[in-house]
Amino acid sequence: MTTATTATTATTATKATTPTARLLPKARRFLRRRIRVLLLLAGWSLLESAHTFLGGYGLAKALDQGFLAGHTGVGLAWLGVTALAVVVGGLAGRGVFRGLAGLVEPLRDGLVRQVVSRSLTQAVSHPARAADSAVVSRLTNQTEIARDSFAGLVLVARSFVFTAAGAVLGLLSLAPELLLIVVPPLAAGLLLFLATLRPMAARQRAFLQADEDLSTQFGAVAEGLRDVVACGAQQRTAQRAYGVIEDEARAARQLAGWAAVRCLALGLAGQLPILLLLVTAPWLLRQGLTPGAVLGALAYLTQSLLPALHTLMNALGSAGTRLLVVLDRLTTGPGPAPEPDTAPPPLTAQEPAPRIPAPPGGPRVELREVTFAYGPAAQPVLHDLDLSVEPGEHLVVVGPSGIGKSTLTALIAGMLAPGRGEISVSGRPVHTRSGTDPSQLRVLIPQQAYVFSGTLRENLLYLCPDGAPTPALEAASDAVGLDPLVSRLGGFDAPLDPGALSQGERQLIALGRAYLSPAPLVLLDEATCHLDPAAEMRAERAFAERPGTLIVVAHRITSARRADRILVLDGTRATCGTHEELLERSPLYRDLAGSWQPDAPEHGEHLSVKSRSLS
Repeated sequence: MTTATTATTATTATKATTPTARLLPKARRFLRRRIRVLLLLAGWSLLESAHTFLGGYGLAKALDQGFLAGHTGVGLAWLGVTALAVVVGGLAGRGVFRGLAGLVEPLRDGLVRQVVSRSLTQAVSHPARAADSAVVSRLTNQTEIARDSFAGLVLVARSFVFTAAGAVLGLLSLAPELLLIVVPPLAAGLLLFLATLRPMAARQRAFLQADEDLSTQFGAVAEGLRDVVACGAQQRTAQRAYGVIEDEARAARQLAGWAAVRCLALGLAGQLPILLLLVTAPWLLRQGLTPGAVLGALAYLTQSLLPALHTLMNALGSAGTRLLVVLDRLTTGPGPAPEPDTAPPPLTAQEPAPRIPAPPGGPRVELREVTFAYGPAAQPVLHDLDLSVEPGEHLVVVGPSGIGKSTLTALIAGMLAPGRGEISVSGRPVHTRSGTDPSQLRVLIPQQAYVFSGTLRENLLYLCPDGAPTPALEAASDAVGLDPLVSRLGGFDAPLDPGALSQGERQLIALGRAYLSPAPLVLLDEATCHLDPAAEMRAERAFAERPGTLIVVAHRITSARRADRILVLDGTRATCGTHEELLERSPLYRDLAGSWQPDAPEHGEHLSVKSRSLS
């Protein structure tokens, strides 16, 4: 009991730790290693800011001891000294930036190393888990935000410190009464500004989280785009994406609201001191201040102190909060990542999916003079292709990698539109808008199978809007070879963690989902590439015996041997026929088939020991 309480307390304390408290020890270690760089930067900054003191003091002396006293040469000499200080400060700026590079570049390099190291560690620890798309945002956008924000903050902070020291020393040297007029509005503006830092940091953190969520969402959509279109889930996927976009827009609006409060603080600290100095100028002159002292004080305010203050407040309000949040996320790691895939909402009874009556034996697939290219000036991937797949036929598509096999399945599934020609399924053009759920007509299973968090039953019945009884699930599981995985997971109602599954297990689940689907046309685009030859043979035989038409993009000669017909794509023309016919008519097919010998003479399909890859 005590141990549990202590652990809970420790966890709560960890969660309550602020980003500042987490980052402060790391910041100290980082700066301690670079004491020499800091001293060099301070020295150049002191030389650069020497003109701040002379900017007001020299102007006051030039007016009081020179021009107003009738000594023009003295006035010009003081102005010359002030101008020389400005030139020296400008030359010192080169040293400032050289010292700045000694701080900024090591920070950026260290952050990149941490992000890459964490990403690689996670990939090695969980090889089956989908790639973390948010790492793109951290490695590019957020590391550059940290680099630029840190550089700007260092420049502004050291400039304000040395400028403020020079301006305060100058005001004291002219007249201490000037501080009574300048300090109160400055302090009020600074206090209001400091009050906005914490809420602005929280809004900045929310904005960055929304940016990562958006990157993750669109990375997942891009990776599974073929599955989304093939399963007819475009609308649901778009709604989820729009929600993430709106979250980021809402965070940006809240951040902008607090930026407006920061502008009010800037006006209070930046404009009110000048106004008070002008209003009280007659009183100051009656108290014995010289016109040069008043003009010098105005120069300190307008030319040095207030611009530096404006720059500092802008930097702390934007770059400072961004830097704090980004460094916290990059060095301590993001929070627990959401599940990469969540179960899509089921079809409700109020929104039944229109059904298409399946033709006896399956649909006919026809392609007439189909030409397709990825771009107006690109070489066609398919050129004037004519193809007829009869109802209930089992067709295998083979050819070298990149020849257009996946493009062909995408065209038949309606995911791509041909540049020329017609494609029809059961006599209907695949791109005709009929208001029908396309998953009721055809199902496409690509090489990278889509599995979402939920139960195994939910995954298998995803394409079955009317559901299916447990005996149907058991029959499908037995047909495609899913039984060992079902037993290991603990049954159909066991929770499913996509990241804990191998690629082969994902493919078996996707195959079971397609087998249960009512779609009479099944397109398998290397959907068994992560299975061993025996498991692949079992799955393909199950689909061949399932009522309907089957088109398979194959990567083993055994798949081609099991088909009714084989389509060979060679980039210029297509050849279709049986295995024996193609061995005689197609040199490419003979080359792809290579040499083979049966593993077991009594089972003719076991021909993969010396088979060459067909893709």
